[in-house]
Amino acid sequence: MFYYFFYVLCNINIFQYITFRAVGAILTSLLITFIIAPFIIKNLKKYKIGQTIRNDGPTTHLIKSGTTTMGGIIIIISLLVSSILWARLDNNFILWLIFATIYFGSIGFTDDYLKLVKKNPKGLSARKKLLFQSMFALLVIIYLYFFPTNLQYATSLNIPYLKTTFIDVSLLYFVLIFFVIVGSSNAVNLTDGLDGLATGNIIIVALTLAVFSYVIGNINISSYLKVPYVIGTGEISVFLMALFGSGLGFLWYNSYPAEIFMGDTGSLCLGGLLGLSAVFIKQELILVVVGGVFVAEALSVMIQVFVFKRTKKRVFKMAPLHHHFELGGLKETKVTIRFWIVGIILAIIAIASLKLR
Repeated sequence: MFYYFFYVLCNINIFQYITFRAVGAILTSLLITFIIAPFIIKNLKKYKIGQTIRNDGPTTHLIKSGTTTMGGIIIIISLLVSSILWARLDNNFILWLIFATIYFGSIGFTDDYLKLVKKNPKGLSARKKLLFQSMFALLVIIYLYFFPTNLQYATSLNIPYLKTTFIDVSLLYFVLIFFVIVGSSNAVNLTDGLDGLATGNIIIVALTLAVFSYVIGNINISSYLKVPYVIGTGEISVFLMALFGSGLGFLWYNSYPAEIFMGDTGSLCLGGLLGLSAVFIKQELILVVVGGVFVAEALSVMIQVFVFKRTKKRVFKMAPLHHHFELGGLKETKVTIRFWIVGIILAIIAIASLKLR
């Protein structure tokens, strides 16, 4: 919106630059979060929208019972407002990301609402959540089939760390898109079990993907670094920086001891957004690297369930992985900070792929 008013109408050139608008998006989403968070937390407490803690986990978590949740509302509001103000709304990628924010946020909100307001312990069933996530992924697949982001590599998978190396996987590429979007949404949801754990890693991944989006959307930088140029993806960096600011502001309240949790409203939504962003910039494998913490958390659950069903034995003391380390004797804050450190290391490794080709 600012782009059209200040640059198109008023001819103030600085508003045409993605870097300037990205910084503006960070500051705006951060400010909005700080303004609305106390009000939303107060009202969620008023209506007793509190987290239920499972009694088979670490006993130290029992004191968190009743902690305000559904905080994803804060992130979604600040993200949407900031993106609408600073991003170009004639960009299809931005329109898709805004739609995805509302869509995935609605899935998570419905689940939280059923569990916390309607007191339905099951909330939205796993089958229904997967169905709605799959429906969105299918819409993206249909869109990219008819309007690929890069015609030359429409069904190809970019192999990181290798110079302009692509593998054409044909229609299997669209199957991959499905798993990236749905898997990312659920992986972040599984990671959201400790104060600040998921939020901190979402911030790291969003910032890293913003760097990739800017590089891939700039024809000069992308050609120099030998990465595929995808026209229009530079605007995704504005959206992701708005997400970075929203996450940073939310972490102020979500860090240990948390005043509020994001709930499924936030985790399902933000995970889906990270997956969708990686698909649009054709960096699906880089998401596996930079989002390695989320991948490890999801794999730990899958391995635990698979092995237990067949042997009645557990590989981990408890899944997801962060609970395994807690039950092994590490304090919650130690686990969270170490997972953040791992996330930062993975982000550095991911960004290094831009030069190691």
